[in-house]
Parts: sequence; C-alpha cells; structure tokens
Amino acid sequence: MQKFDTDVVVVGGGLAGVTAARELRQHGVGVILLEARDRLGGRTWTRGTKLGRELDVGGTWVHWIQPHVWAEVTRYGLDLIASPNLDTAYWRVGEEVVTGSAEAMLDLLDAPMAAVLAETREVLPQPYDYFPLSDRIKALDQVSVAEKMAELDLDAEKRALLDGMWAVNFSGNPARGAYTQALRWCALAGGDWKLMFEACATYKFARGTRSLLDAIADDASGADVRLNATVTAIDEAADGVTVTCADGTTLRSRHLIITTPINVLKRIAMTPEWGHGLGAVAAEGQASTGVKVWIRLKGDVGKFAALADSRSSLNFVQYEYAFEGDSLVVAFGPRSGVLDLDDPRAVEAELRKWRPDVEVVAVDSHDWTADPLSGQTWPMLAPGQLDAVSRAAADQTRRVRLAGSDYARGWAGFIDGAIESGLQVARSIITKTEGE
Repeated sequence: MQKFDTDVVVVGGGLAGVTAARELRQHGVGVILLEARDRLGGRTWTRGTKLGRELDVGGTWVHWIQPHVWAEVTRYGLDLIASPNLDTAYWRVGEEVVTGSAEAMLDLLDAPMAAVLAETREVLPQPYDYFPLSDRIKALDQVSVAEKMAELDLDAEKRALLDGMWAVNFSGNPARGAYTQALRWCALAGGDWKLMFEACATYKFARGTRSLLDAIADDASGADVRLNATVTAIDEAADGVTVTCADGTTLRSRHLIITTPINVLKRIAMTPEWGHGLGAVAAEGQASTGVKVWIRLKGDVGKFAALADSRSSLNFVQYEYAFEGDSLVVAFGPRSGVLDLDDPRAVEAELRKWRPDVEVVAVDSHDWTADPLSGQTWPMLAPGQLDAVSRAAADQTRRVRLAGSDYARGWAGFIDGAIESGLQVARSIITKTEGE
C-alpha cells in the first residue's frame, strides 16, 4: 500500500488555503498546510506600520453583497467599520486640477461607467453561472476595458475620470484589463456600478483583516501548519501527489490544493504541466501590476478623495482615519517600480499634484507586485485568459486542484472569492476522500 504523509497538502496559507484547511479538518481529513512566508495570510496582512498604527497593507474591504465573506462575518461575529463619507474630491484633467464634492465626481462618472457596463445583465444574468463560456463571452473576452472605453464619445474630463477609475479597479493599465472582468464584477453587484464601487472601498474589519484570518485558522484545528516552507515542485501521479520544498523536504499526499497566485505558478515545476492553457496564462501574467501605499499627512487635511488617469504614478487617494491630530490616507497606483514608496518626499510630490498644501509625515506599503511570492496585487484577468483559468479551476479530474481569489467563479479579486474557492475545492476533495 502506498504510504502517504497526509490526505491533503495545501500550498499557500492565504484565506483560500486556511478556509480549505478548516473545511477539510472539520470532516476529519488530514491536512499539511505549507506557507512560504513566515506568517499566514498571503495578500491579506494586518501589521504595525511606520504611520504609528496597525493597518491592512493588503486586502481590506468587504461587503454584504459578497456572500461567502459575509457568511464568515456572521459565523464569527466580526465587526465592520465604514470608511468615512468624503466631502471633497480633486480630479486631474491633463495638468488641470478640478475641485468639487465627492458626489459631483461620482456624478460625472455615472453616465460613462453605465455606458461601459450597459450589457452586464444581458451577458451575465447569473454571474456565478457562465461556464462553459458561451461564444459571446469568448468574443467579449478578447476585448480590453480600454477598447470598450474608446468606443464612447467623451470629453477630456470624463475620459480622464473613466480611465482613472478602471486603472484603480484593475490595479493596472486598463489596456491590459479584460472587459469580461469588468462585467463579472458589475454583474455581482446587480449591474449597479456604484454598488460595485461601494463593495470595493467602503467597509472593512474593525480589527483588521487579520481578525477574519485568525478566526478561520483557529477553526482548522489539527492541521499541520508549516511556515517558511517554499514549494518548488509538484509531481502528480495516478495514485497521489509528491511535493518538494526548497529545503529538500518531500511530502506525499492523496490530493493537493494549490492557492498560489497566477503570476507565481510558473515558479513551481509542475508535472504534468497545467492543462487547459493555464501555463500560457501564467507565463503571460494577469493584469494587475499596481501598488498600494498608506500615507500619514500632517494635520487635519479634510475628508477627501483624489483621482487621475492611468498615466499617473499614484492615481487614486482616499482619506481613511484621523490619528493623533494627523490624517491617514490610502493611495493606489497602476504600476509598480515607478515611484519609491519608501520615500516620503517622492510620495508627497505625487500628492501635491492634487493638493499643494499637504505635508507627508510618513509612508508605509508592501509592494505585492515586486514580491516574488505574489507577483501581483489583487487578481485581474487580461483579455483572452478567462476560458483557460475557468477550465483549469473547474477541472476535478486531477489530484491537484486550484483555489484562491485568482480562480474564483464569483468575486475574483476579492477576499470573498478566496473563501468561495477554498470552500468549493475542499468540498470536492472531501467527497472524493470519502470514497477512497
């Protein structure tokens, strides 16, 4: 009889990995969870910062229209807080800065966003049920959101705002963002782009995303969690899977769940290779290439937002907290490596393109795109990638299964998607192990 070290090896200790481990353990399935970092959480990370308080430098926002994360909020009695209502907005049109209310900026975006997303409900009437892809969705998946925007007859102001909004959503260049990804997000919000935006950036955990992670991980009692364990090779055979780690350790299991981001898959030697074209997608890389940075500004600067187009190093800023007489804001940019996020003066120069009066006290961030264990921020597919990723994620014929926000059927790119996929893959493996 073939000897196994455990029933299931889970590669990656983000929210998908710990969710899968919890589900498996609660059904008596043996689990070894391998995490390359020195902590659990993956691209969610609540930690102390140079700004003087703990902040989420990774995944942050959730919403009750996201069913899987909301079930966890209910299960564990977790508290949420809202980002503040914003009074003032600044948006750049070329070199000109326009000032108005936050509501006025959203009103300018309303018609262009609605036009881009007009066919959402027709294309995706049931946003969790689109696979196998229809010919129409396959055709739309060849289109970028930038190409869709170019079809609209917009003035310079609305074009800059629309481009900036999609650069924020994709954490990257809208020219590399798949139009189908935009449709999927909006469909999950009932076709309402303002509700979609609310889900992206309004409600967060009162004690940080770590409160959710810890609650799930604590319920995975009996899982063998091994940190600083970098997987370098996975060999799948008909009767089981062998995993090799960087330190030479090998493990044998009946099944394996891999939760690494798309852009990291190519770092692991996979035998046999990924099917359905997933290997080509991993080689190309998905669309997110951006940055997120927390900034402490001197004094009370007011509750404001700022937006610029995708050419900007930082193109979105949002006020979040008052702290010790200062203001904490969060900013995003579409391209990693173009701005020194450790340099307060460099960040200050970018903010002063909207607000010449601000003074940066401190900055803190983690560059997920440059991080070799993530290679990206939140996952956003590029044109032509949806079919391969969907097919690979749905494949239950192999002993190696995919889980993670990158592969979610629903809220891909969100905490909800990570939990969804962890639940679904664990359930399929539980069903199989019951028959073995």
